[in-house]
Formats: sequence, structure tokens, C-alpha cells
Amino acid sequence: VALCFGEAASRMSQRSERRGIHVDQSELLCKKGCGYYGNAAWQGLCSKCWREEYQRARQKQIQEDWALAEKLQREEEEAAYASNQGTQPTPPNQSALAPFSKFEEKKTNEKTRKVTTVKKFFSPSSRTTPKKESHESKTPSPSISRQSSIETDRVSRDFVDFLKSLQKLGREIHKQCRVFIESMASKKDLSADELSEYVQDFYQNMSDRLLTHFKGSSERVECVMDQVEKYIMTRLYKSVFCPETTDDEKKDLATQNRIRALHWVTIQMLCVPLDEDIPEVSDSVVKAITDVIEMDSKRVPRDKLACITSCSKHIFNAIRVTKREPASADDFLPTLIYIVLKANPPRLQSNIQYITRFCNPSRLMTGEDGYYFTNLCCAVAFIEKLDAQSLNLSPEDFEHYMSGLASPSRVEEKSTWPQSSSLVSPGLTQMYHNLELLTGLGERQQQVLDGARGLQAEMEEWQESVKQQVHGIVERYPLEVRPPALPIDSENTENDRLPPPLTPQVFAG
Repeated sequence: VALCFGEAASRMSQRSERRGIHVDQSELLCKKGCGYYGNAAWQGLCSKCWREEYQRARQKQIQEDWALAEKLQREEEEAAYASNQGTQPTPPNQSALAPFSKFEEKKTNEKTRKVTTVKKFFSPSSRTTPKKESHESKTPSPSISRQSSIETDRVSRDFVDFLKSLQKLGREIHKQCRVFIESMASKKDLSADELSEYVQDFYQNMSDRLLTHFKGSSERVECVMDQVEKYIMTRLYKSVFCPETTDDEKKDLATQNRIRALHWVTIQMLCVPLDEDIPEVSDSVVKAITDVIEMDSKRVPRDKLACITSCSKHIFNAIRVTKREPASADDFLPTLIYIVLKANPPRLQSNIQYITRFCNPSRLMTGEDGYYFTNLCCAVAFIEKLDAQSLNLSPEDFEHYMSGLASPSRVEEKSTWPQSSSLVSPGLTQMYHNLELLTGLGERQQQVLDGARGLQAEMEEWQESVKQQVHGIVERYPLEVRPPALPIDSENTENDRLPPPLTPQVFAG
């Protein structure tokens, strides 16, 4: 979505009756006013306008390089002429004629390289030189010659089965696709934009050829192009998804860390109209999260777009069930942001860039796929620019929440956000309830530990006091043991043979 979304996010609706996120739908369209959807990766332009701007800028760069080369050449000629004035004067134009001719040839080749590379797939000469192609096809790059995955094999078989219905045209399409894939194997060192240009040029030329063959039947052309895209991008996926020449991986990590840092953002802060207590709403939310996460497992740009579309439809269904009326665009965008924050999809930036670079441009310019993809880009841009004002928080609270020093409490939510049952998240409520229970358990555990330590100290003091009392009594009343009395005669009775009674001292001892 357009880079101006940052401005749109800062111009959120300030109406008192609604404190949510509001973006004018016109800001999702191409900056040039062509009516198609724009994209942040294309500086707010649609794919058609972006390609025109890109080619215009590239042509301008070529002209500037040419002018600079001529200037440097003239300076070199003047220096060479000045150094040869005293010996053999030579006209400057002839002294460097050969190097300049080589430079001119090099720049001309550079200027026509892209057009020649694409047109050779569609020229009649490609059908008259089978020997050369067969020789080249015997030495493909290691990435293509390695064993294909099960999915790649299945897609290849499906593509061949589909082309059988087109007979001769199908064979020609298959041949051109294979040649194009092999040619892409030698372009790994190119930038992502250049790779995208090659793929988009191939799409455009193939589409023009099909339009001529089908006599303007756009539906049949779109059907064939979907299969072409699926076949080509499945084969090229490993080499063009998140290429090493880009910083996509770095952006993925930054976005993932950003979303993790925003884990505390609640459904009320975004004014998301969902009631997850309703089973159907909760089920739709889970499905939407699953779809946006599953996007990373797809290889074809169209399949990734299908995941985004499915996620968006589940969101619209959840809003419709909650509000009991059709959802609006103002409801959809904050809910999509909430889903992205909850899901934290893997390699989000890489997937967005991959779709932008290699998807059939017609899908991104119009239709529901283009609309939902534009909103996803819009949601990611909002998350990157999210601040205290966006969530109606004070800068101090926002910094505390971001640093982890504090988290929104239920009391703050009750005093700050509207108490509508349709805006209460059961998961959030349960989380705060569990936090309160954990806090109470921690306090009770500390009390038990303090009591146990006190009881242990009392037991030690009591034991010591008992020892001291016993020692005192022993010292005061020592134990005296007397020998037993001897019997007087043998006629003593039984009682006489009993030991003498204990004296008081002995008993006390």
C-alpha cells in the first residue's frame, strides 16, 4: 500500500464516538489516479505505473551513464592529444576511436539486453535451432539439475496435463517456460528488482501472445497464465524467495521482534469489534490466524494471495457475526492488525516482497485479492509506525509497556475503554484473571515461607530453653545413689527383701 499510509495512519479519525483506526480507502489506490491498487514496495503505485516509472528511470540512468562516459572519453582524448603534441600530433577523434567504439558497443548491448533476452523466447528462431537448445539443456545449473521435490514433480505433471488440451500451443508454452527457467539459473547475482523485471516481462510477453491466439478472451488467458505462474515460480522458488542480494531476512527479524514487543496491545486499544465469547467468532479468529501463518508454506504467489484472501474473509465473517450487520472497511483494517499481532506470521516481509515481485500483476491491481493484499501491507505499515497516539495512550505508559516494566491492568481497561460486551476478549479476561491468581499465590507462598522460618526459630529457642532448664535442675538436685541394705537374718519376710524407699533427694534427682 502506498508509502503515504504513514501519513494516513497519523490522520486517524479523531471523532469522540470512535477512537479506532481510520484510513480513507482512496489512499489505498495508485498515486497516479489510474484506479488500481497501489503498493508500498512500488512507492504507492500500481504495478503498471511502477513498471513505467522504473523503465523511465532506468532509461534516464542509461543516458546519464552514456553522457558521463562521453565526458570521461573526451578528457582522456584531450590528455592523450596534449601528451603527443611535441612528437607526433594525432587527431583526437582517431587516437581513441577503437576504445570508444568498444564502449559504445557495450552500452548498446546493455540497453537492449533485457528486450533481447525476453524476445528470444518468443521469436521464430527459437523453433529453428533445436540443436543449440538441446546442447544447452544438457548442462543446466546445479540448482535445476538437483532432484526435484515431491511438490515440484506434482506441479510439473499437472502443468503438462493442462497443456495437453492446448495441443501445439501447449507444447510451445512448455518449451518457452523451460527455456526461461534455465535462463534464470544464470541470473542469481542480479538484484531482486532485476529478477522481478525478467519475470514480469516474461508474463507480459506470454500474455500478449495468448491474447492474440485466443482472440481477446481474457478469461482463457488468465487461466493459462495462472498455470504458467504456478509452474515457473514453483521451480524458481528457492532461488528467488528472500534472495541473498536483498535485506528481506533482516526486515523479517525486525518485524517479528516488533510484533513480539507489542504483545501487550489489547483488542480494546485497537477498537476491534469482535466478541470472542461467541463460538463462531472465536472459530473465525482461529481460522484467520491459521491462514495468515500458512501463507509462508506456499510457493506460488497466487497461493499465498489465496491465504490472505481466506484470512480476510474469516475476519469479515467474525465482524458480521459480532455486530449482526455487514462489516465496513473501518472495522476490517484494525481487526486485520489485531490478527497479525496475534499470529506474528513467519517471514512476513519476505512473503509480501515475494508476492509483489513475482505475482501476476493483474491480481494485485484489481479484484478482492489485490484489495486484501493492499490492506495487509497497510496493516504491516501501521504496526511499524505504531505509537502512543495510535493507541490513545500516554507516551510514558507506551514506553513502560514496550520495555516490559508494566502491562495494562484490568482496572485501567475498565476506566479507560468502553464497557461493551462486544469488545471484551475472553482470552484477555482469562489472562488477567490468571495473573491475579498468580500474584495472590505468590503472596500466600511468601507468607507461608515466613511463617515456616518463624516456627523453626521458635523450635530452636524452645529446645535451647529446655536444655538450660534440665541442666539447672541437675545442678541443684544432684543424683545420689545409695547401696542396698544387707539383710539381718534369714527369716525376713518378703517385704524386708524389698529395696528401701527412695529419699526425697533421690526422687528429686
